[in-house]
Amino acid sequence: MSLKPFDIEVEEPSETLMEIARRELRETPEVREAAIEELRALLREAKDMHFSDEEDFLLIFLRPCHFYADSALKMMRRIAEFKKANHPLLHALKPEEEKLAFIDHNVVNVLTNRDQKGRRVLLVNCGAAWDPKAVSSEQLFRLFFLIHLVAQLEPATQINGIVVVLDFDGLSLKQVRALSPAFSRRLITFIQDAMPLRLKEVHILKQPYIFNMVWALFKPFIREKLKGRIFFHGNELKKFHQFVSPDLLPADYGGNLPAIDYTGQDWYPCVAAQTEHIEKYQRCGFVDEDRD
Repeated sequence: MSLKPFDIEVEEPSETLMEIARRELRETPEVREAAIEELRALLREAKDMHFSDEEDFLLIFLRPCHFYADSALKMMRRIAEFKKANHPLLHALKPEEEKLAFIDHNVVNVLTNRDQKGRRVLLVNCGAAWDPKAVSSEQLFRLFFLIHLVAQLEPATQINGIVVVLDFDGLSLKQVRALSPAFSRRLITFIQDAMPLRLKEVHILKQPYIFNMVWALFKPFIREKLKGRIFFHGNELKKFHQFVSPDLLPADYGGNLPAIDYTGQDWYPCVAAQTEHIEKYQRCGFVDEDRD
């Protein structure tokens, strides 16, 4: 069955993909089965937390942790802590609550194709295209959170990871003022501690001089591992092409593909279609939260 451009890919990994998983994540049928059973046992012992123990759900956490069950459990606990700390922002979050932000404002987008390494590419328009009065920084985070919940359903994305492109074209004080220290800390904490996806690279493009004010907000919260995966390109798109092939990039970023003619509006039905998984994920966390 052929996929539409805005579908997610939930089919079983190909042999080629499984070879990558074996090489990079230690994934073999034997390691996978043992890790799933070990994680289930650890979850039964963790009386203060609730997470689904279905195999496909556990793989969301085991793959980025290279099938070390104890590391996956630690990640689950960090996720529970993050959800508790951000309860007012994330409690009962559903796609329909952010529908207008998706369909009326071109702030977040995802390339319909993967890059040369099979990675999903998330685009965030942080410059002039973002009107903080229409889409607050809290909403921007909620959009990012919803997209990550959908991306984690794709085995190919679990294995190959994601690339984030932050486009700061036309950045002005209007956007800088919206990027508060609280938002900066929340976003970086989420990425480093509570996002069960393999974040391979972050590319910052078209940033003007005023971007230094933004970087000063984020820099104190960034640990060395993430810092080593952030790349600043400005308008030198050929530098960006050293990481993501121009043959798989749209003309908007100096690529050889046609300019982007789609937005979050096109992706919204895909996100909304995964409401069941989103609700399941939202039920996970500390036991006391489930009783709210």
